[in-house]
Amino acid sequence: MHHGRATIRQRCFVYPLRTILAATDFTPRSHAVAGRAAALARQHGARLVIVHALPTRKRPVSRLRLGKAPDPMARAEAEMERLRDSLPDVPVEWRIAAEKPHLLVPRIAQEIDADLIVLGLHLARRVLDTMRLTTLERITKSATCPVLIAHNPEIRSYGRVLGAITFAPASARALEVAAGLAPEAEFHAIHALQLPLRAKLPSADMMTSAEMTEADLLRQAFMGFKGLPAAMPLPEIVPGGVHEVLQFRIDELQPDLVVIGSHSGRAPNSLGNYTRDLMRAPPTDMLVAKPC
Repeated sequence: MHHGRATIRQRCFVYPLRTILAATDFTPRSHAVAGRAAALARQHGARLVIVHALPTRKRPVSRLRLGKAPDPMARAEAEMERLRDSLPDVPVEWRIAAEKPHLLVPRIAQEIDADLIVLGLHLARRVLDTMRLTTLERITKSATCPVLIAHNPEIRSYGRVLGAITFAPASARALEVAAGLAPEAEFHAIHALQLPLRAKLPSADMMTSAEMTEADLLRQAFMGFKGLPAAMPLPEIVPGGVHEVLQFRIDELQPDLVVIGSHSGRAPNSLGNYTRDLMRAPPTDMLVAKPC
């Protein structure tokens, strides 16, 4: 392991999408995963591989239980068969292994050369979530391809996409990937500009502040990135906190996909705090990408 500067192999795939990995735990949190992954596989003619991680610890056997305990592998295979039967028009492969999800999913994704990982919702644990990374975050940190969190129970083509951007390469990458996933969608992008106190005073003109001027220059440079959605309007720059600004636009636009860069600063395999917050409770389907 290299200390100090983090490194990661980041592969830049070219659409159409070739291989999709979908991870499921067969609970309601993963309800939309297979359907969303299958819809994308149909749209792009992609290979679909569904992954399930078996428990790595044996549960204590209750003395009151009669008969033989069900075999976890047999139960998982039966669930996979049901999933495959529900998607008769999409060829489905699967992988099942007794391994922690945050290790299994990135490993299989690399083995099959996945272009996209589709995950379900996070299981909230109030105490543990404040002490360590969630499984979703660990998978996203380790993955070498974009991650899509499937939240919407209604599976349909994405019609309106909202990018929460920082004018960094990761934000451009997220919009580029989203443009490939939803080429017919309506795209919007917004940047929340956090201003110092002096710029918020009644006598100050926020629109002519040094911070706004710098943000506008960054926006102009950002629009030079290749792969941005062709019909996307100029990203908005809105003074305010990230949470408040994004929530306001979500309420207004009602997007069915929110895209965000990893916002990792100098460490490309780390996640920014806001990205982590949004992943834990996404308002709708959410795409996270690292810089290419």
